[in-house]
Amino acid sequence: MVTQRIEPLEHGGDLTAARLQFPDAPEPFIDLSTGINPYSYPLPLLAPASFERLPQGDALDQLAVAAAKAYGAPSPACVVPAPGTQILLALVAAFAPSGRAAILSPTYNEHARTAALAGYRVTETAQVEELGAADLVVVVNPNNPDGRILGKEELLALAEDLRRRNGLLVVDEAFMDVGPPEASLTGEVERGNIVVLRSFGKFFGLAGLRLGFALAAPDLAARLRATLGPWAVSGPALVIGGAALSDRAWISATRSLLEKAARRLDELLAGAGLHVLGGTTLFRLVQTPAAPMLFDALGRAGILVRRFADHPSWLRFGLPGDEQAWDRLSRAVLEARISSPSA
Repeated sequence: MVTQRIEPLEHGGDLTAARLQFPDAPEPFIDLSTGINPYSYPLPLLAPASFERLPQGDALDQLAVAAAKAYGAPSPACVVPAPGTQILLALVAAFAPSGRAAILSPTYNEHARTAALAGYRVTETAQVEELGAADLVVVVNPNNPDGRILGKEELLALAEDLRRRNGLLVVDEAFMDVGPPEASLTGEVERGNIVVLRSFGKFFGLAGLRLGFALAAPDLAARLRATLGPWAVSGPALVIGGAALSDRAWISATRSLLEKAARRLDELLAGAGLHVLGGTTLFRLVQTPAAPMLFDALGRAGILVRRFADHPSWLRFGLPGDEQAWDRLSRAVLEARISSPSA
């Protein structure tokens, strides 16, 4: 299937649109439509200078060192900090020969849109073996929304196939903080035609900070830094990002906390008769013929989940952040099931 999607696409996290759609919903609205950790990293006290001065080069270097260690990059020279991974999508696409882009789908729909904007003929496919003939290949690993994971050897074989045609493999590891570390390609980027994207805001629960990273061979990383220009990452993001990525105790404890929360969510969903297709410890994807009805019932209860226009029987649930949210979700799902036993 060849697609040329240029228009902005629907995403999770839009509470403004949710309140317009469900104006009588109780407040506070509970946003379960993203894969963002609800147990966010505690913000450190920030010196006024981090807001008052332009971001300093040594602070950017220190962040690259912390990110290289946290993500397993060969060296800080392979790390490009950026104001979120979203801005990196089109920049990275421009480094491959223009022609055909192949996206392993279904997945995060911005990859297809930005590749089309960069001038590629975009093909979306569910088959890994259909990816190799492209100039630019994008794989999300673990995948959003179903949590599918491709092994390192399979990805490296794909990268080697692309290398013969001067092609580029982009692996979006936005959720690898809660994925199997052995599947990550961060340690392989010096091969030259692999770019790995890592999101900061999802695992650390600080999406509004707008911080992300591209990991690539040093020459490609240098070109990306030059394209981004000076002061791309804000002073507060430099300080908070460096502190969080270096906090191994918090990272380990949070992974355990998320695993427990994901098991609890599985039990809640299964108790409501919903079939879980997959996910990560930050979200679960369910399939039900009653998805449109359930989305509407939850919205009227002040709970936003993620729906998918291309897969109307799917809903993605993020993690509630406190006991009140857990209770509201449990009651809303149960009430929706009672009102429609066939769901």
